[in-house]
Amino acid sequence: MGSISKNLKAVLEVFAIFQWALSAFLIVIIVLLFHLYLVVFTSYWPLIGFTIIWLIFDWKTPEKGGRRSHWVRNWCLWKQYRDYFPIKLVKTQDLSPKHNYIIASHPHGLLAHSSFCNFATNASNFSKLFPGITPYILTLGAFFWVPLLREYVMSSGACSVSRASINYLLTRKDSGNALVVVVGGLAECRYSRPGFSTLVLKNRKGFVYMALCHGVALVPSYSFGENETYNQHIFTPGGWVNRFQEWFQRLVHIYPCAFYGRGFTENSWGFLPYRRPITTIRPPDSRTSAPSTASPSYPLPFKFLRRL
Repeated sequence: MGSISKNLKAVLEVFAIFQWALSAFLIVIIVLLFHLYLVVFTSYWPLIGFTIIWLIFDWKTPEKGGRRSHWVRNWCLWKQYRDYFPIKLVKTQDLSPKHNYIIASHPHGLLAHSSFCNFATNASNFSKLFPGITPYILTLGAFFWVPLLREYVMSSGACSVSRASINYLLTRKDSGNALVVVVGGLAECRYSRPGFSTLVLKNRKGFVYMALCHGVALVPSYSFGENETYNQHIFTPGGWVNRFQEWFQRLVHIYPCAFYGRGFTENSWGFLPYRRPITTIRPPDSRTSAPSTASPSYPLPFKFLRRL
């Protein structure tokens, strides 16, 4: 009986990872095929107009706090997601709900599993560790372009990483907001592989400037083990594949990585992440200057990096 229970839990953990990794792709394909079907095979194509009208009407919602769902954030499925690796969130200092914060999360890794689990769900008990603090994980605006997908992403508490979104969350909302920025972003994917920890920080001062403008604390956060979840094949520098990767990155700002992990069985090859423990540690925050002195100067980044 114990073996059956253990195998069932392993299946649920794999399903939790699998559904999240492919949900964005599947939702986009389903929405596109559905609308194509309406246009080509039915007379209900005017319904597409209602979709467009709704998108226009609701377009700014990801920049105005989003539409979080506490029900979705507390799905039992996310606990299986957490236990797959497993992922652990360690608190080193309290955060006062009387203030707002910008959490700079490192590293991005390939799919930012720890950032998603810790801040876009309540699987790591964020609400109990930091009572009164509401996390908003900030992500690319492209996730909010497609109907259904934007609702699913916003239900996790995600918002756009645009300046307008950050300004709204730090000024229009009550205190106790923690904006989570994965600073390295997709540019960090190319450096994500076991045994290495390379952060992309050069010219990434926007989050520092916003913290200065609003006088909020910068909170560094580092996830040990994030880069261990996938292997990546590194092509010969200057080779034709590497030149294509560089060209593609210049074109769309996304570096196409040749990554791989495990399959549905333990010793197989596939695109599921390896089961590697990930521990996220939140060091003490770095207090910013008053809003009147806001400028992207060097002292605060240096202090922030030293704490990180």
